[in-house]
Amino acid sequence: MSRLVAVSNRVGSLRGATRAGGLAVALAEALQTRRGLWFGWSGEVVEQSADQVRRQTAGGVTRATVDLTTVEHDDYYNGFANACLWPLFHYRLDLTSFDRRFYDSYQRVNRRFAHALIPLLRDDDLVWVHDYHLLPFGDMLRDAGCEQKLGFFLHIPFPVREVFTTLPMHDRLARALMAYDLIGFQTDGDVQRFRDYVLREAGGRRDGDTLTAYGRTVTVKAFPIGIDAEQFAEMAASDEAGRDAARLKAAIFNRVQIIGVDRLDYTKGIPERFHAYQTLLENYPDTHGQISFLQIAPTSRGEVPEYIHLRHELETLAGHINGRFAQLDWTPLRYINRAITRRQLAGLYRMSRIGFVTPLRDGMNLVAKEYVAAQDPDDPGVLVLSRFAGSVKQMPAALIVNPYDTAGVAETLQKARHMPLAERCARYQELMKGLIENNVGKWSDDFVGTLERLGAEMALA
Repeated sequence: MSRLVAVSNRVGSLRGATRAGGLAVALAEALQTRRGLWFGWSGEVVEQSADQVRRQTAGGVTRATVDLTTVEHDDYYNGFANACLWPLFHYRLDLTSFDRRFYDSYQRVNRRFAHALIPLLRDDDLVWVHDYHLLPFGDMLRDAGCEQKLGFFLHIPFPVREVFTTLPMHDRLARALMAYDLIGFQTDGDVQRFRDYVLREAGGRRDGDTLTAYGRTVTVKAFPIGIDAEQFAEMAASDEAGRDAARLKAAIFNRVQIIGVDRLDYTKGIPERFHAYQTLLENYPDTHGQISFLQIAPTSRGEVPEYIHLRHELETLAGHINGRFAQLDWTPLRYINRAITRRQLAGLYRMSRIGFVTPLRDGMNLVAKEYVAAQDPDDPGVLVLSRFAGSVKQMPAALIVNPYDTAGVAETLQKARHMPLAERCARYQELMKGLIENNVGKWSDDFVGTLERLGAEMALA
């Protein structure tokens, strides 16, 4: 069995991964099974370049990390990755910075990371690179002589060709992606959009799941990421989660609870969600005093102006809604701008009648899956889900909404509020069945298994 080498912008901890969530959950089992290596940024920012690779091995898995300098963090991470690619891939051209200096730093950091990894590789390794921070990483490895099988997975959406081509260096990034042997996306829609770009902009050819362009042939497929639904369900039903949920239930006096959980980001549609909730209160007076909306949105990239503005906008909206509708014994909207533990979240999901997940654009959105997994099978809640979340294709039993349709979302919330138990149970059972069949283990097994098969086929050719 080949060793798995996972590469990501940030290297997380595998200790307690299933409790912490994130990429560590997705990679933990695969790395441990294959006695793997996880390589990337340490999370540390230093003043001067330090090319030293720090290694630490525990449980058969080696974490290998390098630091970023202050300039690299500003230009590669905050700059090109998060001020250019992130908004662009989420269709926010109005927020996209096309600064060439950022791109040059992005290239340099990817090249430095590649040269730091090369000495750690074995001949039969499978290298699995993750996300938009590292689009050209495989090309840098090839330039340095790497002949191992290389796979890449994009966790965020891939934009339509007309949006991607607004990026001045779109052709160079597309060419660099073709250095991989396998490219994975969250959805078939993402695959189609990438395929359309390669065929129409690069003059490529398609044969089934393969694309040929720039002198390379690459397999391109969808690998929708999942969660460990059964483990999360156990967590939600635990005594500890139950205690936290009971505290909130007592605080809202057993009212119908709506919950939204998101990282504070302009892609998540939180202002639109607040407006839809306000419309619910306006259009359906019977909701007054009978419902409570809890929005949890921990701050991310708090120093970036767009995120500062978003936080202020949400605070203003929350104050306006509560000021207009609150009663002496009822606060309509509770807005929490800090993180809470995953176990606490599980308990809050379980006692919430409605899961409110309405991103404007999302690669997958695992909150939707966690909300369903946390439900009480005998009295489950209802998932209200944006049609623009990648998870929507796997979750057709949710109530699907257009987050830009404020009145329509409000109407759907009212429908969810009054949904009969029998229908809630039927929808939950269908959703949970899909979560178990397409869990996070299947995602990693499918991707790594495909990459391994490609290597075997090449060896026989």
